[in-house]
Amino acid sequence: MTYAHMGSLEVRAGHLDEVVAILTRSNPDMAEAGCLSYEVGADPERPDTVCVAELWESAEAHRESLQLPSVRAAIAEAMPLLTGQMDGRGFDVTGSPLRPD
Repeated sequence: MTYAHMGSLEVRAGHLDEVVAILTRSNPDMAEAGCLSYEVGADPERPDTVCVAELWESAEAHRESLQLPSVRAAIAEAMPLLTGQMDGRGFDVTGSPLRPD
């Protein structure tokens, strides 16, 4: 079953562009691990907040991706630029009007 995850990361003042650059860097390992979509943007109502919307082949693929060396390196690079305030939710996708069943 397809799995979606939506999250937000609060960024230290002045580091938004750096965090966005880290999160949008090309990473073919993610596609190989089952990532179908990984969209990054800034929240216009909270200028120091980055939002991420992910779509994965499964919740397991999402969990396992967090162990990839390339993903762990990106996390380690971004962590000092974050305040520690993070929020995230995941859910199993039951359908979409854009994709056939």
